[in-house]
Amino acid sequence: MSRILRKLLVGVTVLAVTHTALAAASYTSFAIADAFVATGPDGSLRDNNYGGGGALAIAAAGLPNGEFQSVIRFDLAGARTFFDAQYGMGAWTIQSVSLQLSSSPHGNVIYNDIAAGAFGISLMSNNSWVEGTGNASNPGTAGITFNSLQYSFISPSDQGLGVFNFPGGTSGANNYSLGLTSGLNSDILGGANASLRLFAADGSVSYLFSSRAMSAALQPQLIITAVPEPSALAVFGLGATLLIWRRARQMQGASKARLRS
Repeated sequence: MSRILRKLLVGVTVLAVTHTALAAASYTSFAIADAFVATGPDGSLRDNNYGGGGALAIAAAGLPNGEFQSVIRFDLAGARTFFDAQYGMGAWTIQSVSLQLSSSPHGNVIYNDIAAGAFGISLMSNNSWVEGTGNASNPGTAGITFNSLQYSFISPSDQGLGVFNFPGGTSGANNYSLGLTSGLNSDILGGANASLRLFAADGSVSYLFSSRAMSAALQPQLIITAVPEPSALAVFGLGATLLIWRRARQMQGASKARLRS
């Protein structure tokens, strides 16, 4: 293999590694509002608000302490600003979105015992719910409740983002890869707010996880990864090709000059 060819291959490898490093970038959005809602074992908790506590919960309807659902809202304006700065305004595509939840033990009799199982996540079309300030020990009356969630905020236009498995446990973070629906893509690209509803998808799940009231590392996090648009990659490729071609011409010219001398 000639010295020129070896140098060209090294150059191509360096460019490829550089491109790979620059191709994907991730942004983490933290919840700006969250709450759990509950029925209670006899339906008496349906009008209570639980938006100010340190935990969120999901539980199946048939469990001893009743059904629990949770809602989480994220502000995605920062994600749009970040990716625009990284790749150019609108010159990026969403590659993946995952939700990170940190499991939590419970210390209140309101909750069901922790149990593994399946749960679903949907993207809500209505972002106007109010978090409220109630908690498991002192529920409130202002803010989202189980009844208001069911009758005012769940909509046929909500989009399912997947069904997931909770392995059980009271500590550690779990990551769930969400479906890239049209609504979720639109919210991220537009820098809008996105509300997620989490609910039981079987008859056994009881999942308790930290709310935004806890430390940043434990809070619900939406992790968004994006890549440049193909047009941006084409510009990079053209630039790399021209650079390699120019370098090759220079080395060929230098080689011929040495042979003449």
